[in-house]
Amino acid sequence: MEKSSAIPAFPPAWLDHAGQRYRVVDLPQLLGDDLPRLPVVLRLLLENVVRHTGGDERDAGMAAIVDWLAHGTSAAEIAFQPGRVLMHDTTSTPALVDIAAMRDALAEAGLDPTVLNPGLPVDVSVDHSLAVEFFARRDAVQRNLALELYRNRERYSFLRWAGAVMRGVRIHPPGTGIMHTMNLEQLATVARAEVRDGTLWAVPDTLIGTDSHTPMINGIGVLGWGVGGLEAQTVMFGMPTMLRVPDVIGVRLTGRLPAGATATDLALAVTQRLRAIGVSGEFVEFYGPGVGALTAGERSVVANMAPEYGASSGYFPIDEHTLAYLGDTGRAPAAVALVEAYAKRVGLWYQPDSAPRYTRTIDVALDAISMHVAGPRRPQDLLSYALTGTALAKLAFAPKPEAAAQFPGMPRHPIAIAAITSCTNTSDPALLVAAGLVARRARALGLTVPSWTKTSLGPGSPAAADYLARAGLIDDLAAVGFDIVGFGCTTCIGNSGPLTEPIQQALRAGAIHPVAMLSGNRNFPGRVHPDLDLGFLMSPPLVVAFALAGNAGADLSCDPVQHRADGTPVYLGDLWPTPAEVAQALHAGARADDYPRAFALASENPLWHALHVPTTARFPWDPASTALRRPPFAAIDEGSQLGRYSAYPLLVVGDDITTDHISPASGIPKDSFVADFLVARGDDRDNLNVFASRRGNWEVMLRAAFYSKTLRNLLAPDAPVANTLHVPSGVVAPIFEVAQQYREAGDPVVLVAGERYGTGSSRDWAAKGQRLLGIRSVLAVSFERIHRSNLIGMGILPLRLPAGVNPATLKLAPGDRIEIDARPELIAPRCPVAVNIVRASGAIERLQATAAVETRLETALLKHGGVIPFILQKTIAQQRGQEFC
Repeated sequence: MEKSSAIPAFPPAWLDHAGQRYRVVDLPQLLGDDLPRLPVVLRLLLENVVRHTGGDERDAGMAAIVDWLAHGTSAAEIAFQPGRVLMHDTTSTPALVDIAAMRDALAEAGLDPTVLNPGLPVDVSVDHSLAVEFFARRDAVQRNLALELYRNRERYSFLRWAGAVMRGVRIHPPGTGIMHTMNLEQLATVARAEVRDGTLWAVPDTLIGTDSHTPMINGIGVLGWGVGGLEAQTVMFGMPTMLRVPDVIGVRLTGRLPAGATATDLALAVTQRLRAIGVSGEFVEFYGPGVGALTAGERSVVANMAPEYGASSGYFPIDEHTLAYLGDTGRAPAAVALVEAYAKRVGLWYQPDSAPRYTRTIDVALDAISMHVAGPRRPQDLLSYALTGTALAKLAFAPKPEAAAQFPGMPRHPIAIAAITSCTNTSDPALLVAAGLVARRARALGLTVPSWTKTSLGPGSPAAADYLARAGLIDDLAAVGFDIVGFGCTTCIGNSGPLTEPIQQALRAGAIHPVAMLSGNRNFPGRVHPDLDLGFLMSPPLVVAFALAGNAGADLSCDPVQHRADGTPVYLGDLWPTPAEVAQALHAGARADDYPRAFALASENPLWHALHVPTTARFPWDPASTALRRPPFAAIDEGSQLGRYSAYPLLVVGDDITTDHISPASGIPKDSFVADFLVARGDDRDNLNVFASRRGNWEVMLRAAFYSKTLRNLLAPDAPVANTLHVPSGVVAPIFEVAQQYREAGDPVVLVAGERYGTGSSRDWAAKGQRLLGIRSVLAVSFERIHRSNLIGMGILPLRLPAGVNPATLKLAPGDRIEIDARPELIAPRCPVAVNIVRASGAIERLQATAAVETRLETALLKHGGVIPFILQKTIAQQRGQEFC
C-alpha cells in the first residue's frame, strides 16, 4: 500500500534481506546504550512517532519517550498512528451507522457524502451475534448459523453495504471465527513491507481494535490495544490516537508451567496479581527467562486477559515461538523470514536476560502455577479449583423446602451452563485438545453429562474443527455433549440461548441457585445469561470435567467427578491428560494449511452472499426498521455539554458497574418494556434476539440503557429494573422517561458512581445511551480506561471524585443537586473542577473533583460535543477550504 507521511530527517537506515532493501527506523542507532533499558512496547511507540511525525512534534515525542527512562513515568503526550483497525459486528454496526448518518449530514449541508471514508484498513469480524439455540447435536453449527443469518439479515445487509461503498472496509462473514482468533491466524503480519513516498519500508504491524480483548495479538509480538468505537472513528478519519506516554508494568516470568497447569491457570493468576496492585490502564510487558517456556498460544491466552487485569496491553516480544506460530498457521515462509530479520535488525527481538526499566515490576514463577478457577462474580477473584463449593457456601443460599423435594438429584448449585467458549481459551489448540482428551476418557468410561446442564463448544476458528477431527477428538467431545455450536463468541458475550427446561423449572420454584462454568474471560452477574448471577472461569478441560459432575459445589480435588454404571467412582485424575498426550494429539491433528483453507471456505457462506445489498452512496433508511435507525447525535449541530450548571442525579450507583449493566448485550427479556416497544412495532415477542443485535437502533438502545436485574440504583433502591426517581414529582418511572421529563423541564442530569465505573466490554453504546439520556457528567471514584474514553467521545465529562469521597459518603438524597463548574475555558487534562453538593435543605458541601481527561485531543472533543460533531465540522471545514480549530 502506498502511503505518504513525514519522513524522518535522520540518515536513512536499511535492512537488506532476501535480495531486497527496506528502509527502517533504526532504534539501536537512536537509543544507543539505552535500547536494552527501554521496554519493548515503548520502543514500538518510539518507532511509530519517528515514522509518522516530523519537526517539533517528532522531537518532542522522541524526547518524551527517552526521558521516560529517568522516572519510569511521564505526563507527556505522544501521537500514535496504528496501521489498521479491527472491529466486530456489534461495535462496527453503531460505528458504521454513525458514518452513514454523517454522510447524510454532509449531503444535507450541500457537500459530497462520499468523501467520508476511513483512511486506514478496517477489518470487521461478524462474531458477536451467534447464539447457542441448538446444542448437543451434530447439526448445531449449521442450525445456529442459519438462524443467526435469518435474525440479523437486515443488519448484515447494512454491513455488506458499508463494505461495498466505503473504501478500505472489509467485512468477514459469520462463521469465519472470533475477531481476535482471526487476527492471530489470518490478519496479523507482525512485520510487513510498506511503500511510503516511493520508498519500500519494513514496519511493525500495529493496530487498535474496538474490543477490549484486542491485546490478545500482543501474544505474538504485535502492539495493539482496545478502544471504544468512538475513539476508533477518530483514528479511521486520519487523527492519531493521542496518549500519555504510558506507565509500563514489567511481569518477570521464571521457570515453566508444571504438568496439569494450563495457560488459563496462568492467565487467571496474572489477573489476580495485577488487579491486586491496582493496575488501571498501564501497559503490561512480560519479560525474563520464563517467557521462552511459553508457546505463542499460551502467551496469547495471557495477553487476552489484559482488560481483566486492568491493563491496556499484555505484551510478549517476538522470538522463535512467534515464528513457529506464524508457520504453523499457514503464513508464507518469506513473510516469516522478514519478521525475524526485521525484529533482529531494529532491536525488537526477545532477549531472555534483558531487564528493562519498568514503572513497577512483579515476579511470577511459572512452576508455582496450579489449577485454578476465578469467580463466582469477578475474573480477578482467584480460587483453587477445589474451592468452588467453599465460595458458593458463603452465599448461604437456602432453597425453598417444598421446592427442593420436587427436583431430586439436582444439587443446590447445579451447573446450568458448561461452555467451552471465547477467544481467550479456544485460540490455543492445546487447550481444545486437552478438553477433547478429557472427553475421550469420559466417553470410554461411559460417563454422560446431567440433563440439566447445557453444554457447548464454540471455538474461535473454523480450523479447530479440522484439527480436532484429525486428532480423533470430535466424536469424543460430542459423546459428552460438546458438539461444536458455531465459530463465534457465543456464551462468553452472553449469547448462551435459553437454559435447559429442568433448570428453568427449578429456578422458578426457588429450588436452586444455578451456576455457569465457562472458559471465557468475564463472569459478571448477568453477563453469561440474564438469569445467572454466578459463574466460574476455567480452562476448557476443566469445563468438561465440571460439566460431567453437574454440581458447581463439587470439590474435584477429592470428590468423584461421577460414578460409572457399576458404581465405580471416577476422579479428575482418571480423566486429566498428561502433557505428552496433549502434544501427541496436537501433532496428529495439526496442519498449517487448515487455517487459510478453513477461513476461505467459511468466507464463501452462500446465505451471506445471498443477502440483498443496497448500492447507493447514502444508506436507504427504513423508517419501520427495528434494527437500523439514523441516530440523532450524528449531527453537525450537536453542541458541547461543558458549562456551569446545577444538575439532578439521574442515577446513583456503587462499585464495579460494568458496561453490561449500562448497555446489556444478552437476550432481550420478553417481559421488558424494551420488548413491549419492539412488539408494538411488529416484532415477535418470542424471537427478539439479543440487545447487541439492536445497536443500530438508537430508540431501542435508549430504552436498554441500564437494563440489568443486578444493577442497584441507590437513588431508588426498591425501583423496578431500569427505573429511577424523578425528584421534582417524586414519581418512579423508566429511566428514559424520567430523563425526558428532566430534558423538557430544562434540568441537567448527571450520574454518580463508585470504583471502576465502566469496567468490561468496550461497547460505545454504554456512553451513547448516557448521552441520549442527557447525562452531562459522570462523577465516579474511578473509571475503566475504555469507557472513560467513550464518555469523552460522546461529549460527557468524566470527573474523578476526591480521595475518600464515594456514593456511600456522599449520601445523596432526593432533592439534593450537584453544581459543576466545567466551563470550556477551564477544562484541560487532569484539571481540577469545582463541585458543590447542594442539599435539599440548602446546605452546601464543596468538593474539588479532577477531570478524567488525559490529552489535548480529548479536551478538544469535549469542547466540540464529542467525536461525531468533531469529525463532521472538520470535514466540512476541509471541503470548504476553511480553517478548523
